[in-house]
Order: sequence, then structure tokens, then C-alpha cells
Amino acid sequence: MTARSITVRTTVAAPIERVWAAYTPPEDIMKWNVASDDWHTPSASVDLREGGAFSSRMEAKDGSMGFDFAGTYTKIETQRLIEYEFGGRHARVEFVPDEAVVRVAVTFDAEDDNSIEQQQTGWQSILDSFRRHVEA
Repeated sequence: MTARSITVRTTVAAPIERVWAAYTPPEDIMKWNVASDDWHTPSASVDLREGGAFSSRMEAKDGSMGFDFAGTYTKIETQRLIEYEFGGRHARVEFVPDEAVVRVAVTFDAEDDNSIEQQQTGWQSILDSFRRHVEA
């Protein structure tokens, strides 16, 4: 991670097996990968292996804007760790079981187009959406 990395965290009230199983399947990603109710993820693809590619399309529901989020997995440790590269940046997702919950931390290299606060808020909102999806 760089000096300009950001970490967001959540605690999911579910077993590690369920948390892990909901993080990468495209059908799950399309349900939880949103920062706000006016956005959605209409498509996603995942090849969950080191060297495998992933992508998701995030769009405003009104069609006014959208973008693709894509990259390559660089390290996978089942039920523990996912690392990936995207757009010249790096991210690390850690899953730490702790009794009846799993602590999930996502650390990623910041970009220059948006403020640190905007990036942290957006990624935290997506991680909170993931927690709600798993706990529902």
C-alpha cells in the first residue's frame, strides 16, 4: 500500500463461510455493490484466482452516469484475504473471524480525482451495503 492508502472497516454478524461466499459471486456483487440507493451494479464478472480478472459496471439508476471497475486478483487466501490491482492501484480485503462476527477491512490506494474524504465515504458506503446484504 502507498502512503496515500485508505482503509474502511465493518463488522458482519455472520459466520466466515457466509461472509466469504457473499463477497465475490457476480449475483451477490450486483446486489451489494452500491454506495447509495440511486446507483446500481447491473453487471459483474469474477474469475476468483490469482491472475484472474474481475469487473463490475456501476451506474446511476437514472442513466446519467456510470463507470466500470475492473482489475486482476493478485493474491487469494480463502476466507482470509483478497488482493487485487485496478487501474494502476492496489487493494487488500481482509476477513478476520472473531467469535460470532467477521471483521472486514478494505485498504486501497487513493486516487487523485476525488478527495480522500469522498473516497473513504464512498468505499465505506459500499462496505456497509455488503454488511447489510450478508446480514439480511
